[in-house]
Amino acid sequence: MLHLLHKPAPIIEERGPDWFAPARPRPYSRRPPSLDLMLAAKRSLISIWQESDYASTHGDMRLFGRQVVLANSPETVKYVMVTRHENFERKSPQMRRALEHLLGDGLFISDGETWRRRRPLVGDIVHKNRVPTFGLTMEQVTLAMVERWRALPAGTSFNALGEMAELTAEIISRAVFGNQLGAAAAQDVVEAFTRYQGLIDNFNIGYFLGLDEGLPVFRGPRLRKAVAQLDRVIDKVVSDHLEGRGDHDSMLDLLVKRQQKSPELGLDVSALRNEAATIFMAGHETTAAVLTWAWYLISNAPWVEEAVLAELDRVCGGRVPTVADVPQLDWCRSVIEETLRLYPPVPILARQAKEADRIADLDVDPAALVVVVPWLLHRAVGLWDSPERFMPERFLANRPIPYSYVPFAIGPRICAGLAFGLTESILCFAILIQQFRVRVVPGVRVEPISRLTLRPAGGLPVTAECRRVA
Repeated sequence: MLHLLHKPAPIIEERGPDWFAPARPRPYSRRPPSLDLMLAAKRSLISIWQESDYASTHGDMRLFGRQVVLANSPETVKYVMVTRHENFERKSPQMRRALEHLLGDGLFISDGETWRRRRPLVGDIVHKNRVPTFGLTMEQVTLAMVERWRALPAGTSFNALGEMAELTAEIISRAVFGNQLGAAAAQDVVEAFTRYQGLIDNFNIGYFLGLDEGLPVFRGPRLRKAVAQLDRVIDKVVSDHLEGRGDHDSMLDLLVKRQQKSPELGLDVSALRNEAATIFMAGHETTAAVLTWAWYLISNAPWVEEAVLAELDRVCGGRVPTVADVPQLDWCRSVIEETLRLYPPVPILARQAKEADRIADLDVDPAALVVVVPWLLHRAVGLWDSPERFMPERFLANRPIPYSYVPFAIGPRICAGLAFGLTESILCFAILIQQFRVRVVPGVRVEPISRLTLRPAGGLPVTAECRRVA
């Protein structure tokens, strides 16, 4: 467990149905194990695994004295995420420290009473029954992107990650705050969060040296600038809403009304801002990553693209897909689900044990780091047929083995915005692929890198060829 040996990422080119889909991180040189792991993890959290780790398994090791437990079989995933959820609900010190400057005590990194009080509230606001309310926003924003792409000169290349991040930032802004974010503000969010991820250290050395809460993230000038740039956008739209300049059907409006009805929730302005920021950051970043990886995969799988287009013709008959069509878009859904399998936006789900426990045959220390790794679990040979291949059809008829597929986590801490994010991904993908043939620029080498989320290092240069005349 926890070694370094990886194949280089493949060069992009169109391949047949036997294509081995996913890129892997590049290899690192050998050093003493703890130093080797630390240096690899500082660059990317998925760079610490070797070939033998791509299996349904569990195990543990010591890293600078701290116990690290890998719980990566369906049985141990269930135990950690469901059976003993209360003992493993706390996010890792690295994740909490990395995001506290942006999210405060927001739902994603909170635990205990704060989490228990707010989770039902936020979950209800982004519940699947409310998704149709936000569907029109998804359609409008995506169609605006269609017009923008149509205006590009033929053959123009652009960064799909940046475009998808702007798209999802605009959608989540309108849904959460009822405000149009605008291209400039969306670009500020995308640039600042990209810069922020690059500045955050993936390895909190203080935790592994014995500090159970880890060390605070150093707020250097560049980090402060990135945080300030993000805060300016988020705080402005929150302030605009609270001052009556937002949509009264937005998620934030619902939070305000719930607080007015139930003051015991304790949602003061600071808490409202933190929850709004959590929904905003989680909602735009993860969906943008999924859509970006979907373009990478579909670019190499024209036979899948043909099936998707045939489905869109059958369901939509030439008109633009709407949120009402999503339940019938089985191929589009399967492409997104298979993308989530191969490139889960949060590829490592790390938890901190509150007290001593026992996972399978392993004794777990108090404050140990317990990790469920979708990046590995979703590629485990014993759980998936041809796990390295891009095969959306695997999701058309059958569901995965329980607790083998956890792109949104699982159990009580499953992502509250799952239905919103999945619907958004399917609908945006369907609209754009109906209008454009998206291809990765030839010769580009794609390498996944994970800091806070899983992204292609340096973005994903693509071209978008119009399929039809407007």
